[in-house]
Amino acid sequence: MSERTPTAPTSQIPVACRPGFADRLAPPYLAVIFTSQRRGRDEAYDATAAAMARLAAKQPGYLGAESARGADGLGITVSYWQDDASVAAWRQELRHASVRELGRERFYSHYELRVARVERAYGWDEEDGIADPMGPAGAGGTSRAAGDGICSGGST
Repeated sequence: MSERTPTAPTSQIPVACRPGFADRLAPPYLAVIFTSQRRGRDEAYDATAAAMARLAAKQPGYLGAESARGADGLGITVSYWQDDASVAAWRQELRHASVRELGRERFYSHYELRVARVERAYGWDEEDGIADPMGPAGAGGTSRAAGDGICSGGST
């Protein structure tokens, strides 16, 4: 989950700053997509995952993350990074490397990791009404285009 803290009351927060959503950023940037299958319930997992989320949020080039896990143990975490160098530095971070090994030994039965470049980003919120956020046939945008967030601790 994004570690950003809203600076406005919830009713005034753009969708980019809603709990569970990373800030909406102006592309381009990278998305690291980690899809995993948990082996089962392990008391240490939640604390370990939270520690890694806090550590990632402190890394140069980290822009935010979104994460979800189903009751069947299938999870997807997407972390957003400024550039290739930021992704590479996170991979080399010693505590992260140690936890990756622990994940293979103890937490996961399978995972896939993909890195993608985000070229376009937009969003929608029920407060916007039913209009397409990209306008007719993708021709335009609304006030909720990339980079409209008001969260503190903005991207670096």
